Amino acid sequence: MASVPMRRRTRIVCISDTHNCTVKLPKGDVLIHAGDLTNQGSYSELSKAVKWLEQADFETKIVIAGNHDITLDKDFFTEHGLYFHNQNPQSPDDCLSLLTSSPSITYLNHESATIRLTSPSGPRTQFTVFGSPCSPRNGLWAFNYDAPQNPSNYADLTSIWEQISLETDIVVTHTPPRTHCDETEDRRAAGCEALRQALWRVRPQLAICGHVHPGRGAERVTWDLNSRNISYKEASVMRWQDPGDGNNKMSLVDLTGKKAPSLANDGSHPGRLQQPSSSAGPDAMASRIATDSADGPPVTFGSSDVAAQACRSNVGLGGDPTSPRSDQAALRGRMGRRETCVVNAAIMKKNYPHVGSRQLNKAIVVDLDLPVWEE
Repeated sequence: MASVPMRRRTRIVCISDTHNCTVKLPKGDVLIHAGDLTNQGSYSELSKAVKWLEQADFETKIVIAGNHDITLDKDFFTEHGLYFHNQNPQSPDDCLSLLTSSPSITYLNHESATIRLTSPSGPRTQFTVFGSPCSPRNGLWAFNYDAPQNPSNYADLTSIWEQISLETDIVVTHTPPRTHCDETEDRRAAGCEALRQALWRVRPQLAICGHVHPGRGAERVTWDLNSRNISYKEASVMRWQDPGDGNNKMSLVDLTGKKAPSLANDGSHPGRLQQPSSSAGPDAMASRIATDSADGPPVTFGSSDVAAQACRSNVGLGGDPTSPRSDQAALRGRMGRRETCVVNAAIMKKNYPHVGSRQLNKAIVVDLDLPVWEE
């Protein structure tokens, strides 16, 4: 039997919605920007943002676009670009190349990547990340899709998040999931219900977002994997208290057990051997055993494999992971994934057009244990 990989603390600096601001960043191993680098996506705006990100001292930098980075959505810009830039036409191809050709930036456009930190002085850990710029339609902006505000009929929800692989460790989206770090100034939940449901199934260790500026903060969501009659159920939500609020301290979210209980998520998935977490509960070792004996490749959210997917009506239901009455694809060999930390990392406090004096939040720093890779 292969040895269980050790896990090591990896420091992830999370930012979003910088809107042309180039703020000072704390030190870390990984930098993640969850979109809205600019106000209207011009080449000059993006050039400034990319230069700032390239100069930042991180081993890996992961970037997605947001609804304000309009030139990066070529289809949207072809149709509506002159509405924003009629006096100064922009080239979507040139704008996009600023990010895709950058030697130090991993740019994700509704896609996944496996990141391996190789620096001898770094943690030498690895993770799989999915990144998407998409957000619910609210006005004329890029990367938008239609999403009901109060979804009573699940059939009306978008299916775009079904493309997130179940093995994903970190999900980066511009939109928040509904009811998590998504409360607007008028106390409305502006996030995406379809994304929240996808997070129940994937249960990544970390979900980073922005978009809703007043929702800045973090929550630890414990998923209910036992409910047999209520789909996509949550067991509890614990709101983070920012230790850097009103002082010079770092805005730190500790998920390693050093300053707060360790995250109840061992990253287990069929075909992937994981070290069980002491806080993951009694299913952690069982999850490892199921992982070791699982057959076949990882199953994605949108898989048409009937045997793995079970009955579509059971998607989102907990219970016995071997029972066809449960969401087998989401549960089998994955019971160690019980908790997800959702982080809204919006830097800009005010909404666009940011009238008045500029008010900024601190970057949110997340300490997370990730598996160490072996040569």
